[in-house]
Amino acid sequence: MKVILGIDIGTSSVKAMLLDAEKGVIAVHAKSYEVDIPQTGFAQQNPQMWWDALLEVFQQLKAETPDAYRNIKGIGFSGQMHGLVLVDKEGEVLRPAIIWLDQRSQKQMREIEEVLNQEQMGELLRNRISCGFAFPSLLWVKEEEPDLFARTAAVLCPKDYLRLKITGKSGAEVVDASSTGMFATAKRDWAWDLLEQFDLPKEIFPDAAESGDIAGYVTEEAARETGLPAGIPVIYGAGDQPAQSIGNGVTKEGKLISNIGTGGQISAFSKTPVYDKQLRTNTFCHAVKEAYTIFGATLCAGMSMNWAKNKVLCVDNYEQVNAWAGSVNPGSDGLIYLPYLSGERTPHLNPKAKGMFFGMTLGHENGHFLRAVMEGVTYSLKDCLLLLKQMGVDAPMIIASGGGAASPLWLQIQADILDREVCVCNEKEQACLGACILAGTSIGIFQSLEEGCERFVKMNEKIYVPNPVNREIYEERFGVYRELYERTKDLM
Repeated sequence: MKVILGIDIGTSSVKAMLLDAEKGVIAVHAKSYEVDIPQTGFAQQNPQMWWDALLEVFQQLKAETPDAYRNIKGIGFSGQMHGLVLVDKEGEVLRPAIIWLDQRSQKQMREIEEVLNQEQMGELLRNRISCGFAFPSLLWVKEEEPDLFARTAAVLCPKDYLRLKITGKSGAEVVDASSTGMFATAKRDWAWDLLEQFDLPKEIFPDAAESGDIAGYVTEEAARETGLPAGIPVIYGAGDQPAQSIGNGVTKEGKLISNIGTGGQISAFSKTPVYDKQLRTNTFCHAVKEAYTIFGATLCAGMSMNWAKNKVLCVDNYEQVNAWAGSVNPGSDGLIYLPYLSGERTPHLNPKAKGMFFGMTLGHENGHFLRAVMEGVTYSLKDCLLLLKQMGVDAPMIIASGGGAASPLWLQIQADILDREVCVCNEKEQACLGACILAGTSIGIFQSLEEGCERFVKMNEKIYVPNPVNREIYEERFGVYRELYERTKDLM
């Protein structure tokens, strides 16, 4: 029995999957948690919370499938991108992780932009730096918490911290490193000259390996804490978007993925580090060697629905959400939602952008607001899709992924608004699956990523086809959606 463990450290939960190399998925468990918002514009999480949640998930997997747990042969990782974790020389966390939703570093962003103009950012980084990226967050710590900065021994991304806990070794890999804003993406190495310009010590940046390289092995201490057998090889892993790409079977050009997780993306695989000259999209290293992932990103996708469900309408479950939203006409009878609850990336690059419901009348009820959220998030993804199309990246079919892919209603809304056929993978935890396939390939269980994908990535036979009537409605409403931002951005 050859079993692979895939771990995904997300913004809303940590998940772990056990994959039998012959029979497929054995078990998946998850533990949810919250984002800490200590004040407006801040978004952080305690890395110890991630570790405690992962230990709880491990206990569930071990209790439910003890034979499989004993036969784990390799461990892979996927994780939320951009975040900043600082540890001291003992590997202890120095402060809460500043995650990708954070907007506190606007002053530091202005400082960066005084040194790097748009053209220089593009040539060096292939990306515009944004609030929530590790670079401006690190400068914020350097300025606001100098004592903690002075004690920093390593700069890590979220999944890197969990890997450190299991292997005892600090490390970085090219996917997450390229999402920090401090990485020369085309060279697949840290932007050392840039770091020197900002007086950031070279020694706190671990060498960046490829995602499938072996990072270390389960230590005796980690074995006692987790119940994992000591000595299991652990790969570096990847940021969640490329891991999810592998979990959806996308390891070559010609396919698009629409992901609605906490955030949302329209992404594509690329053999070259092409980028939008206005830097409205992101180009990061892929977990596949010598490849890249290109995507447009919206910050509050599934988080918009969680906010509406839990904090505004207080709906008990997603079955009720889908029932109410499904009872409403396409276009939500004129109600439009802008999902800019924490600023926005693609296409506006505006940390001060604000969310909005527009067009409310006495006739609107809960279902209208819930459907408007689904539609507004998908309008934002359409903004991303149109930019990729301008870059020459397109496909006739989209693979839907993330929590939004669990809703047939939202899948149809995506087909209608994006004007593409939409399909979905049978395995719902694609990032975990991608981490497993990457690890299995690295340790020789699979001959290649393609072999692993061919074995375990299966698409549902149901394909969502654009409805011509709905498509026409949404095209008109999308124009209003875009105009709303243009007319209100100064007020924001």
